[in-house]
Amino acid sequence: MDTLKSYGENSSDSDENPDTENNEEASYTAHLNYNKNENKSQIAVLDAAPMVVTKEDIDQGSPIDPTTKDLQFNPRYEQLYAPKVGPDHPFKTQQESMKRNQLAGYTEPSHMNNFQFETQRRTFTSYGYALDPSVDTGDVSASVVGNADAMEESKGITVFEAMKKRPGDKRKRVRNTDASDIDGYLGPWGKYVDEQTVSKPSEEDQAELDEILAKRNKKGKKVEEKPMEEKSTLHIKDSHDYQGRSFLHIPQDIGVNLKSEYPPDKCFIPKKQIHTWTGHTKGVSAIRWFPKSAHLLLSCSMDCKIKIWEVYNKRRCVQTYLGHRQAVRDVTFNNTGTQFLSCGYDRYCKLWDTETGECISRFTSRKVPYCVRFNPDEDKQHLFVAGTSDKKIVCWDIRSGDVVQEYDRHLGAVNTITFVDQNRRFVSTSDDKSLRVWEWDVPVDFKYIADPSMHSMPAVTLSPNGKWLGCQSMNNQIVIFNVLNRFKYMRKKIFKGHMVAGYACMMDFSPDMSYLISGDADGKLYIWDWKTTKLFTKFKAHDDVCIACLWHPHETSKIVTAGWDGAIKFWD
Repeated sequence: MDTLKSYGENSSDSDENPDTENNEEASYTAHLNYNKNENKSQIAVLDAAPMVVTKEDIDQGSPIDPTTKDLQFNPRYEQLYAPKVGPDHPFKTQQESMKRNQLAGYTEPSHMNNFQFETQRRTFTSYGYALDPSVDTGDVSASVVGNADAMEESKGITVFEAMKKRPGDKRKRVRNTDASDIDGYLGPWGKYVDEQTVSKPSEEDQAELDEILAKRNKKGKKVEEKPMEEKSTLHIKDSHDYQGRSFLHIPQDIGVNLKSEYPPDKCFIPKKQIHTWTGHTKGVSAIRWFPKSAHLLLSCSMDCKIKIWEVYNKRRCVQTYLGHRQAVRDVTFNNTGTQFLSCGYDRYCKLWDTETGECISRFTSRKVPYCVRFNPDEDKQHLFVAGTSDKKIVCWDIRSGDVVQEYDRHLGAVNTITFVDQNRRFVSTSDDKSLRVWEWDVPVDFKYIADPSMHSMPAVTLSPNGKWLGCQSMNNQIVIFNVLNRFKYMRKKIFKGHMVAGYACMMDFSPDMSYLISGDADGKLYIWDWKTTKLFTKFKAHDDVCIACLWHPHETSKIVTAGWDGAIKFWD
């Protein structure tokens, strides 16, 4: 080490004399070797690395995130309460950088007995004062929230302490507890002695009220609309044949047994359009087959007219029924087809004679009927039900013209009514996105189906075998319910691909239950396979919405479609 010192001091001499420098280096090396050999425990080490302060020299413990709520080790006090290390956020405002554990600021934890808190809350509600829990002083007057003067007057009494009765705290009642006095018995329901049950307004208030009522009565004055005079027009000359049979008689010379009770063995997809019925000037609302035989087709339209058409032979328009002031919404036949019901937006349901075109009777509940159905039982053909816009299903008796039952459980306008289970029950759907099942003549629904994922179902059709219920859902799907198995929702039996959101497009089953057909908002007709739910085909059927479609019950491939373009088309 002495040599090193001298080396630093004699650096200037070494520059002048290089031989001297070499001698000094040799002597330094010899000195090191001498010390090494003399005592190995004393070794001179030359450390040329700079002094570096490591992280461990500053803080031996790992830092703790102040927002964490779960620690995996037991920290020391210094680690737990160590100051935050690192630069502040440069763009945070003073309000954002404040310490807080709530959205509005910092809440200090405190403990208060639940009973004490409820006592002070009720005292403040009743008397207008309470103790301030944030002030921890012996002076009661300094820790008052609310009216301090009222607290001094009542000497800080709470609601759970006795207090002198104030005037008006306990009002006397008129009492008569004699149960034998049937007319005058009051019990606990007697009025207060000073209670005023009749309040007469002053002269100024009365004049103002009279003026308001006069305006209201003038504005809400309803004009009684008389039902439109009904009439019908027969468009064919040969309405009766040589044997005197009317056009309602089932033809037997067309090559198809229309009286058969069995469906065709195998149905096929139609290939082409074979006929178009034109006559309606506005969109068609609904179409219905003549019961059992389907040799006639009944249609109602937004042009306020109802027409009946021939399905075979010349395919003419047989008769037009005119009796509604506004668009006709729905029509339905009775079991024999001799009469049919129609309902329209003029709030009337009307019963017609199919052959003569005479309006037999009319019914109204002053609400718009959206659907109408006869009871299919032979002994109940004098009863029919109508779903109205005021959330009710009303049952009328044709013979008396009176309402005999009301089913009032829906929360929206009733769209469809379908009889199931051998006509002992009927199913209704509504704008409240629910499906309800009713026992006939029992005004309480025994089955209520509603799910948050369900949509409104404005068109419902029962399958020919009576086992399945097809519902047109407003999420562009056709959903199926099993009628025989407690109306179980078949989640895997869903038919998709068409677009019907916002339109009550009807659907129908093929007679052999092999296909399902439905209209579409674009005027297309969609055909699915019933077993696999696979879309077989689709084709353009109408220029506007295809609102209705029906598969002929005795034909293998004949389908009728109706649209908002006013046309009714026949496909084969």
